[in-house]
Amino acid sequence: MNELDINRLLLQFEKAVREINREEINPRIPELKLSELNPVVQMVAKSRARYLKGLFDLASITGEHIPTPEQIKKLKVMREAYMELVEGSKALEVAIERGYLDVEV
Repeated sequence: MNELDINRLLLQFEKAVREINREEINPRIPELKLSELNPVVQMVAKSRARYLKGLFDLASITGEHIPTPEQIKKLKVMREAYMELVEGSKALEVAIERGYLDVEV
């Protein structure tokens, strides 16, 4: 395969990815409006705030000492929740950017 053939194949592959993703995703989520995206953004922001507050609360409780494994575990749960929501939000953003979802302008 030469470079031109590879580029053609990659273009066809990219087109297939877009079409299949749109076929699978778009029917499951109704046309989006900005007002419907706000709850997602708020959820991520609240989770971020909870995680950061947990970090500051932990620092104020422990002072100069290292947190206990249980304290770290609680902070980890908050971080994992926050990171999962961030990843979901990014996936939504990509789906909008790539045209997998209909968006009301």
